[in-house]
Amino acid sequence: MKKTFKFLAAAALLVSLVIYYYVTIPAINIHSVGFWQCLLFAIAVLNVIYALFRSRQYAKLHGRQARVKELLGSSKLIKAGIGLFLILFAVFLAGSVLSSPIVNASKYQKLLTVENSDFSKDIKEVSYQTIPLLDKNSAELLGNRKMGSMVDMVSQFEVSSEYTQINYQDTPVRVAPLVYASPVKWLTNQSKGIPAYIRIDMATQNTECVKLKEGIRYSKSEYFNRNIYRHLRFRYPTYIFDDQIFFEIDDNGTPFWVCPVKEFTIGLFGGQTVGKAVLCNAITGECEEYEVEDVPNWVDKVFSAELLMRLYNYHGTLKHGFFNSVLGQKDCLQTTNGYNYIALDDDVWVYTGVTSVSGDQSNVGFVLINQRTMETKFYTIEGAIEDSAMSSAEGQVQNLGYRATFPLLLNISGEPTYFMALKDGAGLVKKYAMVNVQKYQWVAIGDTVGECEKAYVKLLSTNGITKGTQDGLYEKAKGKIASLAPVVIEGSTHYYICLENSDEIFDVNLSDSSLVEIVKYAVGDMVSFEYETASNGLCAVISLQ
Repeated sequence: MKKTFKFLAAAALLVSLVIYYYVTIPAINIHSVGFWQCLLFAIAVLNVIYALFRSRQYAKLHGRQARVKELLGSSKLIKAGIGLFLILFAVFLAGSVLSSPIVNASKYQKLLTVENSDFSKDIKEVSYQTIPLLDKNSAELLGNRKMGSMVDMVSQFEVSSEYTQINYQDTPVRVAPLVYASPVKWLTNQSKGIPAYIRIDMATQNTECVKLKEGIRYSKSEYFNRNIYRHLRFRYPTYIFDDQIFFEIDDNGTPFWVCPVKEFTIGLFGGQTVGKAVLCNAITGECEEYEVEDVPNWVDKVFSAELLMRLYNYHGTLKHGFFNSVLGQKDCLQTTNGYNYIALDDDVWVYTGVTSVSGDQSNVGFVLINQRTMETKFYTIEGAIEDSAMSSAEGQVQNLGYRATFPLLLNISGEPTYFMALKDGAGLVKKYAMVNVQKYQWVAIGDTVGECEKAYVKLLSTNGITKGTQDGLYEKAKGKIASLAPVVIEGSTHYYICLENSDEIFDVNLSDSSLVEIVKYAVGDMVSFEYETASNGLCAVISLQ
């Protein structure tokens, strides 16, 4: 009977630990909080089981009325077990405190290296045809709408809320895998895997359901060993993976999971950054690991935006120590309460404003942080915080009740400019707005991005910022038409015209009724324009002469 009880006790302990490990999948690493929790859990379970075993023996010798206090006092092993638990718990608490910014402020402040840079040099004027027009919520609406039209899959799958923003073949897109609609749908479909993912062009709003020859077998919606987190844990038992892993596609459209590996540089649990990244093929489950500096260029996200914001806040608030960041707050800067993404040089950069911790409504500048390399650039540009710019844009359409999305930072005619969409109560984009960062009362609204940009450039000219329309004068051009091509942009017909002996391309927007006379012209005809140069490099025709 005694041997049977020991065997059952040992089996119960082993089963408890296996279940706990399989469910929580902690890294076997002293820097992992989960590892310490698992260790303390194992010691606690072992103590309880041994105490139960001892209580049976003690009851036989001293009667069933023996008190627990007497039992504990009679067992050295129980005392030792409790002591070991308390010691490890004390080490865990001490490690947490000694790893915190309270005693390591200077080390935390140096986790991020920030370079001062020039806005107009780094951020070139871009064509509005490549501007990402959708935020995540709008992308979800388009993705769900597309999924609803896929009659062969809609009853079995849903679209994940991932919607990772990446650059795909020099185009800003959001991608999201499908997920099983329920555990029952997983049971009936898991043998073939998830058949597709959603890809949304952020500039054109074109939404595709990309079907795969072989299904995605490793994802967050899988159960048991094909769950991506469990798959990674069994392949890399000592790696501490970030809570956020990113769904991306390579240049061939193959789906991957980009899995950042945490690195702790201060004490046991402090100074978290990313040291490596594991790329897991979502179809085959094959994994490759890279040092951060060696990650392939098609990967866009290694550092999460939340981690980068936290690292910059350490840099901005801990210059004079931890207690100054709480009490005096001298020279303390922090990020504003939101962020967006900018595509530069085929990388995705996180953008956010930088303001003082006093909570005023102005920025001292803004910061761009590369999500693949953690390269950080600060730009000293004073202006309104994003919330103020959003309120200013909403004020222009307050009668319609539209709400502004968190802005994107653009270079329009050399001016740092907030660009945002204005959405109705159903979440549909109705208009676009551009707001000058330094003069946030300067707001331009348009039904299309082109109209918005045109109104904004004209606004800058009116206020003497650009030379094209100072004193009410536009630039002029005259010549013989060398080529004339009609194109349709966002539902509006434009004529692109080139003149002989000129390298300029003139954009005639027929939505302006005063310009419809251009349809009477043909190649070889003489024509003269008044125009202004738009930020996309084209010459926007203002009037025909």
